[in-house]
Amino acid sequence: MTQSDRSANIDIGTFWKALGARAIGSAVVAARDQSGPAGFLALSATHLCASPPILMVSISCRTSALSTILNSGHFSINYLAEDDFAVAETFGGKGPLTGAHRFVEGRWTTLSTGAPILKGAVGALDCRLEETIERYETIVALGRLVDFTLDGLDRRPLVSFAGRMGL
Repeated sequence: MTQSDRSANIDIGTFWKALGARAIGSAVVAARDQSGPAGFLALSATHLCASPPILMVSISCRTSALSTILNSGHFSINYLAEDDFAVAETFGGKGPLTGAHRFVEGRWTTLSTGAPILKGAVGALDCRLEETIERYETIVALGRLVDFTLDGLDRRPLVSFAGRMGL
């Protein structure tokens, strides 16, 4: 079987199964515009380069928070701790809370850009949106790191592996 024959057989479920082999820190990406805060559980949030300090987040064009990120010109990446499992579930679309109601009062603050920052997150990165690239119904948002907090480094991270969180 050639490489092209194999790739023709990779459907969405198979793709996510293959990606399940990587352990990743669970993160909520969030922004705030004139309509209020919005966010989602990110499956792909990482760095592009260190100089300049650029991060990138993949966002489905169907994600409701996308318009808030584009309107505000910023986003935060909030790396969750193990005991933030409920936050991950909420921002992953499980449970009764939706939209701005997911931002529980008293749990969120801001840094330089005004993007929501989860208090006590393992780490939170505050980014100014610099560029977007659209491919395959996905937006890759590139943001320059302008501020951060590492207040939760003493907490264990919430890790996702093989489709499960909290290993």
